Amino acid sequence: MMGTLIRGSVAGAAGTTLLNAMTYGDMALRGRPASDVPERTVVALAAKAGLGVPGEGQTRESRLTGLGALSGIAVGVAAGTAVSVIRRAGLRLPWWAGGVLTGALAMAATDLSMADLKVSDPRTWSGADWLSDAVPHLVYGLVTYGVLVAAEPRS
Repeated sequence: MMGTLIRGSVAGAAGTTLLNAMTYGDMALRGRPASDVPERTVVALAAKAGLGVPGEGQTRESRLTGLGALSGIAVGVAAGTAVSVIRRAGLRLPWWAGGVLTGALAMAATDLSMADLKVSDPRTWSGADWLSDAVPHLVYGLVTYGVLVAAEPRS
């Protein structure tokens, strides 16, 4: 089981790295600013837990930026680990199908949580907004699932 968890974590980290690279590449290409959704999600989660984010001004903003980025990494690694456990349980899809479903899982985890927290409403997004979210998550899923399949021991 430990190997399954490690493979999933490594695969999720690889997928997250590509997702982040695509997001930053899109920002560089289109000249768009970084989203503040991760930071607002951290604030909403902290409030829901009855906690605050300490600091004032730039110190607090920097803390929120760091926590927002770390939360994205955590979701990516956790989704990779969950998919690895699911594969171990016997659901072994072809690479492309598993990749699409893995990307959809990660995208649903982030989009549904921010909708639930009232941080963003995906129903109001433009086509460009959806593409900016869906394409990196698809790449995340394909990379994550591909690493899982490639890293499994051969019998």
